[in-house]
Amino acid sequence: MLRLQNIILEMVARGESLKATADRLCAEVESLLPDTICSVLTVDEDRCLRPLSGNSLPAALGPMIDGLPIGPDVGSCGAAASLGRPVAVLDLATDPRWAAYKTPVVAAGLRACWSSPILGAAGNAIGAFAFYYREHRGPSPREREIVATCVHLCAIAIERDQRVIDRERRATIDELTGLGNRAAFNALLVGLPCADPGRWALMAVDLDNLKAVNDTFGHRVGDQLIRCVAQRIAAAAAPDIAFRLGGDEFAIVLRAPPALQDLGVTAGRILDAIGQPAECAGYHIVPGATIGGAALVAGDTDPEAVRQNADYALYHAKEVGRGGFIRYWPGLGSAMASRAGAIREVEAALRENRIDAHYQPVVDLDTREIVGFEALCRLTTPRGEIIPAAAFQQATSDIHIASGLTQRMLRIIAGDIARWNAQGASFPRVSVNVASADVHSGTLETMLCAAFDEAGVPLSHLIVEVTESVHMDRRAEVVARVLESLRAKGMQVALDDFGTGYASLTHLLAVPVNIIKIDRSFVRRLEPFSGSAAIVQGLIAIAKALNIKVVAEGIETEAQCRQLKDYGCSFGQGWLFSKAVDRARATALMLGMAALDRQSPPVTPVSGQPVSGQPGSGKPGSGVSRAA
Repeated sequence: MLRLQNIILEMVARGESLKATADRLCAEVESLLPDTICSVLTVDEDRCLRPLSGNSLPAALGPMIDGLPIGPDVGSCGAAASLGRPVAVLDLATDPRWAAYKTPVVAAGLRACWSSPILGAAGNAIGAFAFYYREHRGPSPREREIVATCVHLCAIAIERDQRVIDRERRATIDELTGLGNRAAFNALLVGLPCADPGRWALMAVDLDNLKAVNDTFGHRVGDQLIRCVAQRIAAAAAPDIAFRLGGDEFAIVLRAPPALQDLGVTAGRILDAIGQPAECAGYHIVPGATIGGAALVAGDTDPEAVRQNADYALYHAKEVGRGGFIRYWPGLGSAMASRAGAIREVEAALRENRIDAHYQPVVDLDTREIVGFEALCRLTTPRGEIIPAAAFQQATSDIHIASGLTQRMLRIIAGDIARWNAQGASFPRVSVNVASADVHSGTLETMLCAAFDEAGVPLSHLIVEVTESVHMDRRAEVVARVLESLRAKGMQVALDDFGTGYASLTHLLAVPVNIIKIDRSFVRRLEPFSGSAAIVQGLIAIAKALNIKVVAEGIETEAQCRQLKDYGCSFGQGWLFSKAVDRARATALMLGMAALDRQSPPVTPVSGQPVSGQPGSGKPGSGVSRAA
């Protein structure tokens, strides 16, 4: 017996498989007791029997009992595990507990069976150890001694195996949701074949606004929301497999033909499932998600390429509008790589203090007197080239870049205003464009106040410009609260690029502003009796009735200037008067405060560098934050 114990305990210590250990145990016991046949079964977490070892038993017996729930009438082993005590059946042919399973064992000449439960440390049944006899009998005293040792050894081996399985499970299962985790996803991804295009696809899923839920209701509610969304994704994706990669990130490996037929339809079904109202710790929340997808195509030699394409699609989907689905297409990766390059360039420029402000005058159309400036972002390259924001517009879609540029521009503007005031300039207001991310971050007012407090400049010198897309945001009530708070601090608010997003004039009542800036696309097509002329003339009349000032952007010709004046527009900016100029030239203009000469050529930057972009205001067409 000592030899048997040493053999089995050494196998357990070496970490050999449970199956190999049980097979060796049965073989050693059968060599000690030639008149017996030995078997070992385990009991799974659902309390069902699972054959482990019994190589000398008829092969047909294993499938018959595999998965049977333990119970007092389920053979000798099922009964022993259920009752927690040994069970002896002296006649397999007639005992009712064996009625459904006796055929193969009786045919093999087996007549009796004695089973003992294998109990775990907590006293629960984790298996059963059995002796089969070729005669009608029960165990001898020596057999009882051997079985006692075997049951103990089996308990050690099974519990060790369960710990290993549990450790492996924890390593591959997300504890919060029960879905496979990133390690499980990576392991599955590596094994996916790439020889057959269209055979599988990936979806990358991001839960929208989890941070807002955590910040507003607490992480307990956020965790419940994650669990709820995980269950919905898993159910909607079945029979395909969903994973939680961490935080608000999920992934789905699609291999079922119906799901692969149309990824858009599949994604729509998943988004619909996610978007149903959910109750999380007493709060009613409507979850949302954004999905990017990519299928295996010819030329994909590595599953990692498909994953990267799905990620590209997800990033693009979040840029163009959260809550939808984008499928990867050739070229999207290049666009994302270009965006990543732009982000790196702007990050470096922020780090190396190569971001600066240039100023374009806003003039009184009657007197040509400068009544204000618009501050426009400029990046100086390591070679000394001055680049307008249109050239790195891609980078501003990144919330961290947008925030970094806003903070830098505000500090620069506040410092310039302080210097101009110190020099005795009769100073007009300066406007700066802010992005949607700035408005919704909850930190815009703090950034503004901090920059101007540090410079000792009143906020009344500042005009905050928001684009029409921000003004018409579906969360207009949030925008309204932010803008009203800024106005209460003494700032004015301007609606930039008006008309490019087909804004409803009713938005001017919901989110009031001080100034409307007519987009240059209307000014460029400004001809008598044209559609643009009618729109501009009507807008100016409505703005006057609402006591809102109007500034026309992109004025290039005297004819445009005259027509705008005839319609009642008092203010404008554009290349007819001046391009955006650097700090030195803006300072000279400020100190002089002279009217710009009607016949003089447009003012050019002191550096002499050309300003790229369309004539008029030098802004990119999208009107993004700090556009120049």
